[in-house]
Amino acid sequence: MRNILTVILILILGNIYAQDQKLQFFQTNWGNTLSWDAFCERTKKSGFDGIDVWLPADTESQKALRTALKKHGLLLNLMHGTNKNIPFKQSLAQFEEKLKVLTQWNPVLVNCHTGSDFFTQEQNQAFIKIANKISKESGIPVYHETHRGRFSYTLPNTKKYVSAIPDLKLTLDISHWMVVHESLLEGQDENLREIVDHSHHIHARVGHAEGPQVNDPEAPEWKKALDRHLDIWEQIICKRWSEGQQTVTITSEFGPPAYLPALPYTQIPVADQWKANVFIMNALKKRMKIQ
Repeated sequence: MRNILTVILILILGNIYAQDQKLQFFQTNWGNTLSWDAFCERTKKSGFDGIDVWLPADTESQKALRTALKKHGLLLNLMHGTNKNIPFKQSLAQFEEKLKVLTQWNPVLVNCHTGSDFFTQEQNQAFIKIANKISKESGIPVYHETHRGRFSYTLPNTKKYVSAIPDLKLTLDISHWMVVHESLLEGQDENLREIVDHSHHIHARVGHAEGPQVNDPEAPEWKKALDRHLDIWEQIICKRWSEGQQTVTITSEFGPPAYLPALPYTQIPVADQWKANVFIMNALKKRMKIQ
């Protein structure tokens, strides 16, 4: 009788725990031409929990952003990056100064395009070290995106940094590596495991062997690529949930032309960027059985 009661209790507690596990989805404003109010209104109506943006430079736009976020009840992720076009020391100082400003907005997280593929490992690690320090001081998570042109431009290179910096926290945008390695990384699950373990945020865009973005993730010809990305994203979500992180954050990040293929001369997009981002959000909800 006692064993039966124990099993029932485990099932009940497991169900309660599962109910606490959730995903938060963020819509990118990449390519957006709407006002902050109109963009946030559309984002909310589409079912997103927040937006993922580069902080506007002028104070009027910043004020409009704050107003729109509050009005529509949306969360905020902020983007940050290393300026690769100025000398290293100047870039490092600029990176630190701007990151401190961003954390004062109290975003859910800051996602960084960190370092440069032309910097040395020591130089790139200096950016990561500063980011980790500011993150610890502010309490704002700062994650480093796997991205072409940065320290994390390839899977093997990123593994070097993970080995050197055990507390390195990544945003996984696996679409970049699909094109860099000209494959869907089949047969690389063992190499990916360590990256999954260090991934705390997801940029959900479907890439392929010849580009960082399929033209339309709903098209049947991209099902293999879509399923491969969903499999990897699911691993990250389950890893974070298993470690007690109840909420996993995801940015739907299909971009505008030229990431989104367009017809020659007219530059008319061959698909709908907004629709693609809503689709990928719903595909992940379905995969993870989230209402």
